[in-house]
Amino acid sequence: MIDHAKSALDDSELLVQARDGDQAAFAEIATRHRTRIWAVCLNIVGNQADAEDALQDTLIAAWQNLHKFRGEAKLTTWLHRIAANSALAVVRRRKPNTDIVDFNDPERPVLLDDDPPLAFDDHLAIQDQLRIALAEIPDAFREALVLREFADMTYEQIAEHQQVPVQTVRSRLNRARKQLAERIQAYDYIDTGQ
Repeated sequence: MIDHAKSALDDSELLVQARDGDQAAFAEIATRHRTRIWAVCLNIVGNQADAEDALQDTLIAAWQNLHKFRGEAKLTTWLHRIAANSALAVVRRRKPNTDIVDFNDPERPVLLDDDPPLAFDDHLAIQDQLRIALAEIPDAFREALVLREFADMTYEQIAEHQQVPVQTVRSRLNRARKQLAERIQAYDYIDTGQ
């Protein structure tokens, strides 16, 4: 059942209630930010099953550590940082036993804007191209790109998360975009503007 009183509150009011143990307030926070948290997890781990694990780990860690949120960053930034860390932990756990990411699985979603609308087969082809291209760029580049494009983190926030200077983040993003565009351009479906 939807708690309309909770949905009318802003994040800071919900955070106060959640810190006092109100699970419904935390559920509202999670609901509001689930799509972006999911995008961060999915685009770092590369498959739905691991993304679900990372999302669950993210929500558990956020609930258990609400008291540690100092408010120096936005709540969304804090949640996205937890999501990225959770997703990377899933990747590290899986790495010794399997390939790191297989973006070639057509069952795995890649988040796209549908503007303008594409034919179904063109949409699937673009998803496949993005999966393959993302899998081919280095982990640090992919992580920076996902945090910037899907989590809307600033360069400074990404730098803090990756524990590198801001200029390194700029370089990683530039290289990631260039490598992604080069790989996608070979497929001739996506206009990269070059």
